[in-house]
Amino acid sequence: MPERIMLDGVSVDAITEPEVVAAVRGALDRGEGGRIVTPNVDILRRARLDAEVRGYLEDATLVVADGTPLVWASRLAGTPLPERVTGSDLIWSLSAGLGEDGRSVYLLGGEPEDPGWVDGAGRAAGHLAAACPGLRIAGWRSPEYGFEDDPYLVASVCRDVVEAKPDLVYVGVGFPKQEWLVSLLRTELPFTWFLGCGAAINFVAGDRERAPEWMQKSGLEWAHRLGNEPRRLARRYLRHDAPYALRLLASNAVRR
Repeated sequence: MPERIMLDGVSVDAITEPEVVAAVRGALDRGEGGRIVTPNVDILRRARLDAEVRGYLEDATLVVADGTPLVWASRLAGTPLPERVTGSDLIWSLSAGLGEDGRSVYLLGGEPEDPGWVDGAGRAAGHLAAACPGLRIAGWRSPEYGFEDDPYLVASVCRDVVEAKPDLVYVGVGFPKQEWLVSLLRTELPFTWFLGCGAAINFVAGDRERAPEWMQKSGLEWAHRLGNEPRRLARRYLRHDAPYALRLLASNAVRR
């Protein structure tokens, strides 16, 4: 297991993206399942306030920093994380690695199906299969909005995934809903790996455009998302996450 460092009470693995892929492939070879959680500033902030969110992080096999401010804070504290590792990148690199091993993935998330239009998870599955030779698609499903409020739909979603018996499941239905769903599925699939990947399935499907690479590397990916979804994200990003990120950076600088 990689070294873990502490960021505001949360243990984060000091690990690179290729090392995550190698760890998952090795664990699958040994018959071991696991869970990857990718906290960003918002998730780290919520972990201070919500015991359920902290529980998801504590249950994770790997916790990787999906947020440039987390990497900056670790460097200010003198315990640097090697790099940012995002769910949107891992969905590609993990798929490529599992393709080399002839293993399977299941995609859960994306835009629900419209008449005459394949759902987002199905289109994303096709793109991954084309880009990753050897990768097997165990299945996909884009649950309708609000499915979590219907016990029958939740049971149907879980049954589809369990019956597919995938090696890895990408769950992209938004945080914390996706982590709640992963917790339900892990009990039924103890030898499977899970990645809560947020909007990654939408990116792969082509339904949303990811920020340009220069914005990703400079820590401005949040600004791109805010520009695309201002009504949904403005309050969270500007009122809560931005002040928290500044406090996180300052406190780690002082701690060092």
